[in-house]
Amino acid sequence: LFLKIRDVNALSFGASRSSRGRNDASASRRSFLAKGAALAIAGLGFPTGANAEEEVPIEVYFGCGCFWHVQHEFVEAERRILGRSDSETTARAGYAGGNAGARNGKVCYHNALSISDYGSLGHAEVVSLTIPPSKFPDFVTEYCNLFSEQGYRPDQFGDRGLEYRNLVGIPGGVDGNFSKQLVEASIKAGDKLNFARGKGDDADQRALVWVMDSNKYPSYVAEQYHQFHDGFNFDENYPNSYNNLANKLNKEGKLAKSDCPNGLIGVGALGL
Repeated sequence: LFLKIRDVNALSFGASRSSRGRNDASASRRSFLAKGAALAIAGLGFPTGANAEEEVPIEVYFGCGCFWHVQHEFVEAERRILGRSDSETTARAGYAGGNAGARNGKVCYHNALSISDYGSLGHAEVVSLTIPPSKFPDFVTEYCNLFSEQGYRPDQFGDRGLEYRNLVGIPGGVDGNFSKQLVEASIKAGDKLNFARGKGDDADQRALVWVMDSNKYPSYVAEQYHQFHDGFNFDENYPNSYNNLANKLNKEGKLAKSDCPNGLIGVGALGL
């Protein structure tokens, strides 16, 4: 699916895998980038190169299939790009993108009682983090690197469906200042992805990323047993020092609490 700019409720400014060819896609991107430049000139707060310590941080989120592997990659990115220690990392597994929001004040993983089930609420698995605005393009690059050259995510042929769709949550969504940086960074990272305005409860499609307004579609933190978990694939058995971050940050009061059931049947491991 390649959504066109003239669609009333959609905005496309991504890669060129459509029947219109690369030239038309590039034109779409140019139109979008021109709009972004106008917003910046208007003085709407686009980052201007201030030091990370002086910036007001923003919360963003990224969805790309199962959140276990994605969280690990963004924790490593926080360490590498921002020089953060274990206690300073902010990447948290969560849920976002559904029109229903929270039910009874919470959003939960699948559970036997179907309490606030994230799938039934239209949410996808995401990883949220808090970063300096000037570093947003670096984290977009990390996100794009999760995908293959064909726009496949690591678990494309395993985890599929609404709960695993591709999402990026930024303040203002496609109408905000950071959407311009999102496109530019994606192009520099190989131009592998298409982007479209997220309307909530969106479909799962290869190489298509729904851009959500994080002010309207916030991320809801996932249960503790999902935090800093090993990935699903055989080569994603992470060190105990990583897995133990959940307990460490919880003791430090830095891991937001979820009041959801502890897994499908209360075991709290592998979703059970």
